[in-house]
Amino acid sequence: MGSADKSSNAARKARIEEMRRAEQSRERRNRVLIVTASVVAVAALVAGTVVLVRSQSDDDGTAAADAKATGKFVTGADGVKTWQGKLGRTHVTKKVKYPTEPPVGGDHDRAWMNCNGDVYTKALNDMNAVHSLEHGAVWVTYTDKVPKAEVDALAAKVRKTPYTLMSPVQGQADPIMLSAWGHQRTVTGASDPKLAAFFEKFVQGEQTPEPGAACTGGLSQ
Repeated sequence: MGSADKSSNAARKARIEEMRRAEQSRERRNRVLIVTASVVAVAALVAGTVVLVRSQSDDDGTAAADAKATGKFVTGADGVKTWQGKLGRTHVTKKVKYPTEPPVGGDHDRAWMNCNGDVYTKALNDMNAVHSLEHGAVWVTYTDKVPKAEVDALAAKVRKTPYTLMSPVQGQADPIMLSAWGHQRTVTGASDPKLAAFFEKFVQGEQTPEPGAACTGGLSQ
């Protein structure tokens, strides 16, 4: 009897020990699986982040150095210059070099300048103004060669016209210039009938890449 009990106890201890070893083995396997899964998850997260950053960088065009604008101006019989060629429309963060001054389109900043008849007395960032052109605005620009009385008269016209904006641009070729997406002309002053005609045709005109897009809620000086 005693011998049987000893044998039974020994067998039970052996089973318990075997179960303990099996449990320890399972725990080790589980730890390995957890660690492996964690490493894989972290690696995937890192890879995903890199891809996302690169994707956003590509979308933002941070490597862009120019406006992605290829082509040239062709002047029509009415004196309006029309850009014949490609005008990029990518939102970028790196400073863009435009082929014309003022620019009439191309890659630009995410933010637009308010253009609801807004008159600015300081030079604008071209990249923001170009975004306004994309929304169908006409940009009136002038140099310091324009008399103050004429600047005031131009400003009065702009303030009465939604989807327009005005600012000084000292580097332009002519004293007063009008720019829309892909189009540009010079005028002699606020009373020049060509100004009204340009407004009529190009304020939210057929050239607008994003018709109806807002001219408020953007940047303002």
